[in-house]
Amino acid sequence: MKKGLYIGMIYTVTFSPAVDYVMDVKELKVGAINRSLGEHAMPGGKGINVSIVLANFGTRSIATGFLGGFTGQYIEDELKKMNINSGFIKVDGLTRINVKLRGGEETAINGQGPHITDEKIEELMKQLEKLTSDDLLVISGTVPKTLPDNIYETILERIKGNNVRVIIDSTKEILLKTLRFHPVLVKPNQEELEEMFGVTIHNNDELIENAKKLLTLGAQNVIVSLGKHGALLVNDKETILSGCPQGKVKNTVGAGDSLVAGFIDEYIKTGNIVMALYKGIATGSASACSENLATKEEVQALLDKLEDWKGAN
Repeated sequence: MKKGLYIGMIYTVTFSPAVDYVMDVKELKVGAINRSLGEHAMPGGKGINVSIVLANFGTRSIATGFLGGFTGQYIEDELKKMNINSGFIKVDGLTRINVKLRGGEETAINGQGPHITDEKIEELMKQLEKLTSDDLLVISGTVPKTLPDNIYETILERIKGNNVRVIIDSTKEILLKTLRFHPVLVKPNQEELEEMFGVTIHNNDELIENAKKLLTLGAQNVIVSLGKHGALLVNDKETILSGCPQGKVKNTVGAGDSLVAGFIDEYIKTGNIVMALYKGIATGSASACSENLATKEEVQALLDKLEDWKGAN
């Protein structure tokens, strides 16, 4: 594989962004006034997470999707501070707020988000139709009730003549229906892989066998994320099952998105898909062991110890 891949621009799509508002309480009491010990807010959404981690590596991207109201403006302002370009379509209503209450256990209340009209969907389509074979498009997450179920397929159908390189990170039927468009990478986890093929995976041989089914259906590369056990990469040349760095898990939200971002960053810089896997694993681990998304320094510290963990699983 050639060294480095020319990328015009990386685009990340987040259909249902959110302001993640986290509050810590000593003990959550239902039906009573609870006073926070501290709180913080951050932009949320799988595509947005990918853009943030890429920015932490110094890699440019354009984050797009739908934003509305003062919550949408907050997300756009925060991304601007991180040097992330915004291509979001402005809609009526408020971008959702996801409230996470941490008091011993974590309780989450996730908002639904604004209704997206056909006109706004068409705006997004026309934006993405401008992408070329030099660009990389990351589409991730579930489809909210405010959008058509087939929006992944609609986007890929509209851009298929442009030969855009596409990465898909979604669940079961959504992911399976995108494979005929030959995405450069798909990233299910083991549970999602089991759901796709109606199986229970008992060992590594069965894991590899089922991951390779996604290749026969059209994927160019498959990474199956395995949480604390690492990840599996399969393509037509490589089958690599790697462990991951071990540490105290603080927050798994965004770990999978971080894996995707780490993979992309290495892949576009060197074209080395094996090292892209390892960097993806290290990036996912760094995010899981931090309250925030992985930084370049945290990832490099783990990569410096690569030989200690890459073969373990």
